[in-house]
Amino acid sequence: MFKKADRKAKRERRHLRVRKKVVGTPERPRLSVYRSEKNIYAQIIDDVNAVTIVAASSLEKDFAAKGGNKEGAKLVGEAVAKKAIEKGLSEVVFDRGGYVYHGRVQSLADGAREAGLKF
Repeated sequence: MFKKADRKAKRERRHLRVRKKVVGTPERPRLSVYRSEKNIYAQIIDDVNAVTIVAASSLEKDFAAKGGNKEGAKLVGEAVAKKAIEKGLSEVVFDRGGYVYHGRVQSLADGAREAGLKF
């Protein structure tokens, strides 16, 4: 009998495979992306000290757009970049979280780049 592949499990396996190589340091932390069906989340993480430095999501009170579309993802990227620059961070390593670099994930990355983050 044919067994349907579990999409969430496949994404988690891809994410673990990428995480073997992508590590955030205090000098160059990791920009991690998580997307749900209705919202999108971004964190900048220092993996050496196991600390989240900056976080932004489409659930914040001052967020105007929807997180389930590309425009909302771009605004989240800009918000996380502005917060990072305020903390003195300019370079990060991008972690797409096992998602395809397309659509909302790509829009978030573009928004962060336009706001001044380098990766």
